[in-house]
Amino acid sequence: MQSILNQNFKNKRVLVRCDFNVPLKRGKVLDDFKIRRTLPTIDFLRKQEAKIILLSHLGQPKPGIVRHSNKDSLKPIVQYLSRCLGVKVYFYKNYKGQRITRRTKKLKAGQIILLENLRFFPGETKNDLNFARDLAKLGDVYVSEALSVCHRSHASIVLLPTLLPSYLGLDFEKEYNFLQKLSQSPQSPFVCIIGGAKFESKLKAVKYFLEKADHVLLGGKSANVLLITKGYSFAESVAAWQRRDLASLKSISMANAKLHLPLDLVVSPKADKSLYQRTTGPAAVRRDEIILDIGKETAQVFAEIIGTAKTIFWAGVMGFVEDEKCTIGTKAILRAIALNKEALKVAGGGETIAFIRKYNLESRFDFLLTGGGASLDFLSGKELPGLKALQRPGL
Repeated sequence: MQSILNQNFKNKRVLVRCDFNVPLKRGKVLDDFKIRRTLPTIDFLRKQEAKIILLSHLGQPKPGIVRHSNKDSLKPIVQYLSRCLGVKVYFYKNYKGQRITRRTKKLKAGQIILLENLRFFPGETKNDLNFARDLAKLGDVYVSEALSVCHRSHASIVLLPTLLPSYLGLDFEKEYNFLQKLSQSPQSPFVCIIGGAKFESKLKAVKYFLEKADHVLLGGKSANVLLITKGYSFAESVAAWQRRDLASLKSISMANAKLHLPLDLVVSPKADKSLYQRTTGPAAVRRDEIILDIGKETAQVFAEIIGTAKTIFWAGVMGFVEDEKCTIGTKAILRAIALNKEALKVAGGGETIAFIRKYNLESRFDFLLTGGGASLDFLSGKELPGLKALQRPGL
């Protein structure tokens, strides 16, 4: 894979695949983390006098007719990018046709276009070659700044980079190098912290981390599902989960000394969380209760383990952090990581990054990953189709 550094992009049309999948409310950007991570690459290309065409997705809209007022439109991103970069960013709703092709060819050096949400078009998620070819007509080279979606087999991720000379963006390259450090040569003790709500992909990665890391700390939904599936807790019905493919859990031994699960949990009634909160052991959670957070004893044990680490990877909060009363466990994890001044510290996942940024502690981490699912797949040893595509020479 080739970096954009030491390349000449003068007067070349550069298709930059970004990840501008950021939260919006009434047309305003609520969290600009992913947008700001692409700015160094865009600035670099502008200084190189390239003609820049930005590509991205937003949300999971149903493919079909593009509606300019659609809540998943990238139009608000155009306005935000223009302010960040201090230059006008042009917006086009379509990717196909003579008008947009002529427009890209007439771009002046340093000018920028953002195309509408790629997922509005069926060809993107269907990984359609004709769709990729139409996109390729708009550029001379391809640059990826979207490692966060490299686990998706979508046209702009796995086909487009094979149709043009392809390069890694500055942030992509940095993120890839940090993931390589974590997967190939983590300094021991290596502590992996897994939590959050999206438990399927995370639990599938736990087996790998139990082999690679010295300690695996589980909280959030990931811990709850494992405890319930293994019969250590009866907090919720497992009927729905039994229909899922959780075969990977069978090989996880609860006696593994590396595996650390909650000793106590904060719970409240499902019907009305405001009635009460109590702390109890996993086996004593009633079926009519919901788990809100890890307890103080668990938080203390986890914090002590984190304090011994030389390498830390964190993906997922410990509870319902939307409610300030349920942030005690996650705050304890964040505080312990921040206080460890010797370890290499990397975190990933939207909710985790948002929590870190909420308390202005980004500077206490060596790197914050833009993607959760892609990072977990990478660290689990899975092949990312988007990475594989970038390793092929352009046709």
